[in-house]
Parts: sequence; structure tokens; C-alpha cells
Amino acid sequence: MLKQFLYFWIALISLGANAQFRVEVSGVGLTQLPIAVAPFKGDDVAPQHIGAIVQADLERSGQFRLIDASGSGLDENSRPDFSAWRQKGSDSLASGSISRLADGRYDVRFRLWDVVRGQDLGGQSFAIPASDLRLVAHRISDYIYEKLSGDKSVFSTRIAYVTKSGSKFNLWVADSDGENAQSALSSAEPIISPAWSPSGGQLAYVSFESRKPVIYVHEISTGKRRLVANFKGSNSAPAWSSDGKSLAVTLTRDGASQIYLIDAQGGEPKRMSQSSSIDTEPVFSADGRFVYFVSDRGGSPQIYRMSTTGGAADRVTFSGTYNISPTLSPDGRWLAYVSRIGGAFKLHTMDLSTGTVTAITDTSADERPSFAPNGRMLVYATRQQNTEALMTSTVDGRIKARLTGQSGDIREPAWGPFQR
Repeated sequence: MLKQFLYFWIALISLGANAQFRVEVSGVGLTQLPIAVAPFKGDDVAPQHIGAIVQADLERSGQFRLIDASGSGLDENSRPDFSAWRQKGSDSLASGSISRLADGRYDVRFRLWDVVRGQDLGGQSFAIPASDLRLVAHRISDYIYEKLSGDKSVFSTRIAYVTKSGSKFNLWVADSDGENAQSALSSAEPIISPAWSPSGGQLAYVSFESRKPVIYVHEISTGKRRLVANFKGSNSAPAWSSDGKSLAVTLTRDGASQIYLIDAQGGEPKRMSQSSSIDTEPVFSADGRFVYFVSDRGGSPQIYRMSTTGGAADRVTFSGTYNISPTLSPDGRWLAYVSRIGGAFKLHTMDLSTGTVTAITDTSADERPSFAPNGRMLVYATRQQNTEALMTSTVDGRIKARLTGQSGDIREPAWGPFQR
């Protein structure tokens, strides 16, 4: 049964794709901060609508409820009528402007206000090329999120994902909302299992360009890559250690599918799991002490945990008879995975401190969850209304955003780390 799962992703990366997305947000959070984001002055003639990007970021996070600010005519120098905004139900207000400089760059400025207390919460200004406008919008969203929630924000981080268009597979690197995608690799053969290095500078992935699964590590900034694992049989499912020096991989070099540890530069792998069963999909715990993985040693695919120094493995999942695709939140609190329930594949989370399991989705073909670096959200692939889609969800499942391609489908999402 698990052998079919090992190549599960290949069969599903089969539809066309487009690198542009729109965000469709659904759901209501328990506690959301009401905020008004005024249209940025000059947005209507700028290459990117900064205010709209900021609004979409904040709404997708699940932490904010947007108050209508259309027609307000504010910019970063405007002192708002706090009483009027309080009457609208807003606790805070962001406003700004964008204008083109003589050298062709753009000047972007914004300010954040605490409407309840009537306080200036600061602002930022940027002079950047047009190509950086979306990044600046995400950084403004980060500023707002962090000022108002006290948590680290992820809007200016990146995601990776795979598409297939015609006979071509592409590995993309994009903004956290799926936009501004840049192709890192194009191939006539499948690309699966992208995994970000802890620094965010490299991607490990599996390519079938040699007509078998082989693991590469790809430098994002230069496009250079190196072959890490091309042993006899299958080489798959790379996962980075917390220090970025090694990878846990799944190899069949000795017959059965087992977990190995290999230097990120390549070399001779060290076998970690010792079983006659199929062990695959390793992922390191946040503290680097453990590896979680999928095994059928109990008769059906379940998630287990073992020490990185070796030894016996402990079973982690007991609810459901088919649990795959483990991923761990950076703070070590949550395990997310896909569970087959009555023939449907659904995303679940487990609170590792209590063992409490929660079903996050109502879809039936969820795949490959990946946590945001602040642990507050997940990205995953699914099928919704007969269309393949990339989704984000808050950890409690209450707020979801669909990132929908204009004329195609996407697979294999991986959320990158904070930039160092």
C-alpha cells in the first residue's frame, strides 16, 4: 500500500499552471483586530496597488477584520479623525502614498495609527524599483501585523511550488501569496518534494530528469545546483536539518525504503531507520533532536518519531488508519499531516503537547502541508470544485485563502523560512 504512496505526488502533478494568482478568503476567526487600510494615494496609477496587497495579506492571516476605507483620501501625512474611525468600528488605521521619482524608482510611504488611543504607531518609507513594489507591500503588512499582534510576521517570506504545463514541469519561487513567481527550474520530467534550507538560500528537491528519482540542492540566487543523492534505486523526500548542514532522505539503495542522513554537499549516507518496512517522508523536529517519518511497520501508513542518533521509533498517530505527509511547526507545538478518512484525504493538526487532533479542512484531496515560519498558518495543495488549488489556512482551520491560477493548477507547496 505504501509503495503506491511513495509516488503519489507524481501522478497528481498532471495539470497545467499559471504563475499568477488571486486570493479568495473564507471563514471567520474567533478574535480579529478591526483595521482600516486606506487606498494609498497614487495607487491608481502605480504598477502595483500597495493598499490592496496589504489588505489581502492582513485578511489572509486570519488575525484582522477589514473595515471599509474606500474614498477616505488619506495619505501618510494625514491625521485621521479618530472619533469617526472609531464609529466605523476600526481599532487601527493604515494610510500611505506611492509616487514615481525622477530616476524611475518609486517612493512608498505609510503610517499606522491606533484609533482607539489616538496614537501614532510609526511608519516606513522606501525608495525602490518597480520590481520591488510587491515586496515593499508585504513588508508594510509585516510592520502592521507585528505592531498590532506582537507576533513575527511572514508576508515577506517566500513559497516554492511545482507546476506542469503541457510537457514541462516547473519549480517556482514566489511571494507568500503566490504572486511574483520566478521559475527556478524547468524540466521535461517530474519535479517533486521541494524543501527550503533553514537560511532560505537553497532548495532541495527530487528530479526525474535521469528517469529515476534523484536529489539535488539548488542555489536560489545563482541558479547553480549540485547532485546530492543518486544511489541505486530511489532517492527521495529530502528534509533539512536545523543547522542546514545535512539532509534526511529516503533511499532504497539497500532494498527497502529507509531513512538516511547525508551531508548537504553529498557523500556517503548514514542509515537512520532500521526496519524491514517502508520508512519515508522524514522531517526534523524544531530542536533537531528527532526525526518524524511515515512507516507501514504497523500494517498501514502511520507517523513515527525516532531520535536523530538512532534507536527505536515511537508511534505518534493513532487516529485513522492511513496518515502521511508529516510537517512540524517551527515552534515545535504542532504536527500537521494528511489523513485518509473514508477514502478522502484531509489535512489534520495535532497538538504535540496534548495529542489533540483537529481536522482542518472539509476538502477531500489535501496534500503536502507546510507551515509558515511563524507557525500561525499552513500552505497545502488540494482539489476544490474539480480544480487543483493552492490553499493557506490558519492552524485552527477557521480562515482559508485560495490562491487560484488563472488557467492551471499547482502542486508540492513548501513555505520558506524567515530571511536571514
